[in-house]
Parts: sequence; C-alpha cells; structure tokens
Amino acid sequence: MPADQPRHGPALVPGSPRQVAVVGAGMVGLATAWFLQEAGVAVTVYERDHVAAGASWGNAGWLTPGLVAPLPEPAVLRYGLRAVTSPRSPVYVPLRADGSLLRFLGSFVLHSTARRWRRGMAAFVPLNRRALEAFDVLAAGGVEARTQPARPLLACFRRERDVEPLLTELEAIRATGQDVDASPVTGRRARDLEPALTDRVEAAVQIHGQRYLHPPEFLASLAHAVRTRGGELLEGTGVTDVRDEPGGVTVVTSTGGRQRHDAVVVATGAHLGELARRHGVRQPVQAGRGYSFSVPVEQLPRGPLYFPAQRVACTPLGDRLRVAGMMEFRRPGEPLDPRRITAVVDAVRPFLRGVHLDDRRDEWVGSRPCTPDGLPLLGATASPRVFVAGGHGMWGIALGPATGQLLAQAVVKGEAPPELTPFDPLRQTP
Repeated sequence: MPADQPRHGPALVPGSPRQVAVVGAGMVGLATAWFLQEAGVAVTVYERDHVAAGASWGNAGWLTPGLVAPLPEPAVLRYGLRAVTSPRSPVYVPLRADGSLLRFLGSFVLHSTARRWRRGMAAFVPLNRRALEAFDVLAAGGVEARTQPARPLLACFRRERDVEPLLTELEAIRATGQDVDASPVTGRRARDLEPALTDRVEAAVQIHGQRYLHPPEFLASLAHAVRTRGGELLEGTGVTDVRDEPGGVTVVTSTGGRQRHDAVVVATGAHLGELARRHGVRQPVQAGRGYSFSVPVEQLPRGPLYFPAQRVACTPLGDRLRVAGMMEFRRPGEPLDPRRITAVVDAVRPFLRGVHLDDRRDEWVGSRPCTPDGLPLLGATASPRVFVAGGHGMWGIALGPATGQLLAQAVVKGEAPPELTPFDPLRQTP
C-alpha cells in the first residue's frame, strides 16, 4: 500500500489473519476485500465468472439508506395467490415452485408482520447510518468512480391517495430511529422537477439526501483499486468447497486447485448456502430475481425515479436510462422470462415521456439474495475462520461498503462489531 494511502480500517492485532480469501466479486465481496486491505491484510478474491457478474451488474444503482428496510413487510400479506402467480405481477412466484422455495416463502410470510418488520428495521438502522460514509471512505482511499447525488429522487404515483402507504412506511422507518427526509409534492411540481414525467403522475414524494451510481463502472473501479493495492483477483475461478483444517482454511476450486488461507469470507450472493451450509449456516438464501434493461431517451431524467406501486426504478446511467424492477422467486440459473420484461415496460410506459421503451438493450435478470426474515447474514460461522457476507436482498449495492467495513473489523479483531449482532449467520428463524 502506498505510504500516502489513507487508512480507515482496523489495525492488525496479534493473531489476526494475514492472508484472507474472499469468494465473490460483487459489491459486497470487493468492498470487504478493499477494507481488509486497509487493515494491512493480503487478499485473494475468487470469482467464478467475472467482476459484478451477479446481482451487482444490472441493478438500479441506488444508494438510498433512507429506504432500506426488511423485504418481508405487512403489505406482503395483502397479496393474494392469484396476484403472485401472475407473470405480470410485481411479485411473482411460479406455480411449479419446488419444496425448498415453498418452505422459504412460508417462513417469509411468517416474518411479514408489523412487529417483526419493526424489529428488522431497527436492526438495519446502524448499518444504514454508515452506508454513505463508507462510499466516501472508498473515494478518499483511491476508488476513482464516484457516486452522484440524487437531485431529485421522486417516488411517483398515479393518484393522490396512492401516496399514503409510502408516507406511512417512511414514518414507520423514522420511528425506528432512521433519518429520512421526504416531502409530498403535487403532480405539477413533480413534472416541474422532472420533465420526463407525464401528466399521468398526479402525486409524488421527493426523498432528499440520497445518491446513486453506475454499477458496472463502480464495480470495475473498485476491482481495479483492489488489484492496484496488491490484491489477487481470480476471475473465471469457481470455488467448490471451503474447508477449515488445522493451520488454515483451504479453498478448493472448480479446477481441483487447493489454496490455504488464514480466513475466508464467502460473499456469493444467492449461492451463499452452497459453501456456508457445512459451516453451520442454516438460514436459507433464496434468489429474488430482478430484471433490468436500458433505453435511449430524448432527455435524461435529472435523477432517479421510483414507481412504488409497480416496483420499478429508473436511473440515468451514462447516456441511457436503466429501467429495473420486479421480484421473482425462482432458481438463480433459470433463463430470463420475456414476460417479465414486458410487464416492466407496460408498468412504466404511461408515466414517462421521451423514453423509447421499445429500443431496449442489455436485457438482464439477476438474483438478489433474500433471507426469510429480510436481514443479511454477516459475520463468523461455526468456524471462527470462515465468515459470510450476503443476503442483503435489494440492498447489496447500498450496504456493500458498510458491510465490508464492519466485516473487516470482525475478521481482523476476531469479534463482531455491535452493528453486526442482529445479522448473526447462525441465528435460527421459523
């Protein structure tokens, strides 16, 4: 590390691991690697495909800690079976769902109560408070890609009365201690703030103090920073096993290679259970698949746009608009369902002007890692030398750096920071 490189991570203490493997090169894995380097740890990152190949690549790129909340919520209970089994529904469960998915969904529903949501939201608050600052630490430490202020970030609605559920949710978020600054605006004011909106938007909520980024560019920059600081990043190298053995942890690759490390962090998104289960992690991680594509526009929106009823987010990235959304519970490897792309297009077409939704590129589906209680799995497993970092659902981009910062402390110091206590990977849920 260069002598003038600022350090913001924990210092190595006697007995700390000196060489750590990170499995997975998405936002969470790369951020963890970077913060481990801040502590003076040598890192090797294993990635079975390429940097940001999973859910990190095609998401909306929102850094919105004011909106981070557990995915299981009371509104889930209002969805009927007919709604969730329709391919046009914002939340979709195929009728041919397998037994493991049905068990996951049963536990998910059990957690979709107001009491459990409040408890989960309170767990997120300390992590949310660190989220944007952690991006500033990356920038100060040499990560060249930058975040952008979301001015404005508008949540848009067809009718004035449709605003109330979001305002109620934001008030509930505030009640748990999370700082979120939001104000309702009229449809006319929303169109003044964002001319890309049509007059079908009759009301909106402006959410202040949030940011966004270009996911592929940011992840490429973060990977470059990890490499520049001496990290080894092995793309195209899958990991089939992580074995805690006398003297270290052995990583077994898909080619049959074996490499010994002092500790390992598993950050493989929706595939987390494949390596973590043998180390006592029984929490299921299910793929909550999201879709996105990019389209040309006559004039880029000034900031991100959110359509809560449709569960669609739009983000200006480069010279195109990324349109992302939907939640689909399926296996990670299943192919893109074109009906879901059509559903996204039809959902937002009435609300946008000058947006060429039929000229789509980069049609994509990615697997967001979801847990039944909506909380990520962060920290040590039954092996004190094997850690996991995943299960953030839709919030892996926003919370990845804060997660990496805290997990690096846990790896180096051998004890979890208090912010990670609610996310114990060994916790039990119904």
